[in-house]
Amino acid sequence: MQTISIEYILECMNDKNNYVGDLWQTCLNNKKRFKKSKLKEILKKMEVLGHIKKHGYKDNAYYVKYYHYSLEEHIGFVNNNIFTYESKINSAIKNLKDKKIFLDISKDLSAYKFSKYTKIEYESLLVNMTGMFELASSILWTKENSEDSGLKKELTKCFKQINEFMEEINLKLLEGRKTQERIVLQRDFTGKIPKAGYLKI
Repeated sequence: MQTISIEYILECMNDKNNYVGDLWQTCLNNKKRFKKSKLKEILKKMEVLGHIKKHGYKDNAYYVKYYHYSLEEHIGFVNNNIFTYESKINSAIKNLKDKKIFLDISKDLSAYKFSKYTKIEYESLLVNMTGMFELASSILWTKENSEDSGLKKELTKCFKQINEFMEEINLKLLEGRKTQERIVLQRDFTGKIPKAGYLKI
């Protein structure tokens, strides 16, 4: 997976309406254009994290930067994201608890054919843990770039909540696992953690 800077994407955008076609022309990846599907994926992540808001549909859709207008709205948005990811992660772990997938992945995930539902739950766990890590990354970037002391204080609380939750999940994942299982699990999940201010693409 590659990483992309939240700040860079925002710098590519105008203060008003930003259409995908225009962003595709100006927002580059190592001096090359993104595939449009990849750019749309990045914009979707930026929207989920609250940095931009989408208006309109399909070819007429455009994006606007920084759409939170109050401290309460901003923190409410972040807390809603935290709750959503916590719920999905807990659900996936609960559904995988009694399955052999954690033993099987210590051998080779791609070589084993799990039941449809087991694979869905494991992929859900990966996707939502990535989302939580990206949310933490976004919070750190916002804190660093904000001059609002109240916002910084509240975001610090949000980050602490995420950190405590992910430490708890890490213990649940590793508890009772053999060394090889631990290595594979840590590799899978550590690879999903972006640097502060970055997204995984």
